[in-house]
Amino acid sequence: MNPDGSSIPFNILAALADRLFLECEDDVKCLSRMIEKLDPATRNELLVSDLLNAYQAFYYYFRTCPDELVCERLELEPASSLLMGVKIDEIELLDLIFLVKNHEPVIIVSDGERIFTFKGKTAYNEGLKYIENPPY
Repeated sequence: MNPDGSSIPFNILAALADRLFLECEDDVKCLSRMIEKLDPATRNELLVSDLLNAYQAFYYYFRTCPDELVCERLELEPASSLLMGVKIDEIELLDLIFLVKNHEPVIIVSDGERIFTFKGKTAYNEGLKYIENPPY
């Protein structure tokens, strides 16, 4: 295992990322399709590495484009930030946070006191629906 906690050497991951970027350029749909074809261990490490940005990981997990401001925020963050969570939006005084936990996408909606967690491929849409119609 490497000092950074990964089991795949960084130079191998970096070469893989370079190959994916060469093939797909800035096409996030193409990149998602290519990442999907990787073996699970490699894919999981790449999706939370400094080699991708958080938007590329977001698109891979949710296959949707959030609004332009959210995209810009996510593009400025490395995917490695997703291990701790990235605040992607504030809607109706609620924070929308994206993170990856146990290789699964998680959306957290928080009002500062309470936390509501949504997991899996539908988490982003579920979080937005929750914000539109909170039960309280």
